[in-house]
Amino acid sequence: MSITRPHLGLGILLMLLAMLSFASMDAISKALARALPIPQIMWVRYAIFTALALLMLHRLGITRVARSARPALQATRALVAVIENSVFVLAFTYLPLADVHAIAAASPLIVIALSVALLGEHVGMRRWFAVAVGFIGVLLIVRPGFEAIGPGHLVALAGALLWAAYQLLVRMVSQHDHSDTTWLWTAVIGLVLTTFIGPFYWTWPDARGWGLLLAIALMGSAAHLALINALARAEASALQPFGYTMLMWAAVIGYLAFGDVPDRWTVAGAGLILASGLYAWHRERVRAGAAKGVVASSE
Repeated sequence: MSITRPHLGLGILLMLLAMLSFASMDAISKALARALPIPQIMWVRYAIFTALALLMLHRLGITRVARSARPALQATRALVAVIENSVFVLAFTYLPLADVHAIAAASPLIVIALSVALLGEHVGMRRWFAVAVGFIGVLLIVRPGFEAIGPGHLVALAGALLWAAYQLLVRMVSQHDHSDTTWLWTAVIGLVLTTFIGPFYWTWPDARGWGLLLAIALMGSAAHLALINALARAEASALQPFGYTMLMWAAVIGYLAFGDVPDRWTVAGAGLILASGLYAWHRERVRAGAAKGVVASSE
């Protein structure tokens, strides 16, 4: 099965769609978590996700699509996705949407740090400086020393780390498998894992609850499909700035749906994280341009 060809414009469009879908899904998760257990939410979400994936990919041949060149890597990536999604839903029960996403916005900087250990990439001092500034932004949001760090902050930080790891794993697996394969594995592995827990926390939803469960499953399916295809069509470093639009969407949706208004510390911290992330992206583009120049001059 051939890997998708690079296409930056389409990758950017898919990334923007993914961020809007993720932010919408998170808002629904926050509303659902007030009435239903998180394991049940995740189980129903992955059940609908799997049914949708099987329906859409049936014409391509499920056996053919499911064949992975790196099954262990796919399974690990899908496992991280389940844990990361559950952690963020838990964080939404403690903190406003914008606060959680402000902390999660540090994940591209975590990707830079993890890429050294996991992918063997070289990171210069300037990009390490950007990571340090982004960490200061996170500290402004959680404000250690000014007030007690609540469990929600720690859960959100764990979610940011897992989200960064997930993006790295998607980037790694996209070099070996088609995006349809990755999407299918995300759904099926998620369903298998949540089936071991979800039924034991079952609470019958009302009509509104079923509607929200369906909506979160559709939003999640669309978000993962768009993200996987975006990373398959463009470099992760090129897409990084557009990932920050999720912070904007979270602030808008959080205000409209829950009346949440970020305080000045959250806004200041998010600003530092955004600035450092964009600078890191800029340095990545400069480095990539210089490398191409060296190659071209040697030819």
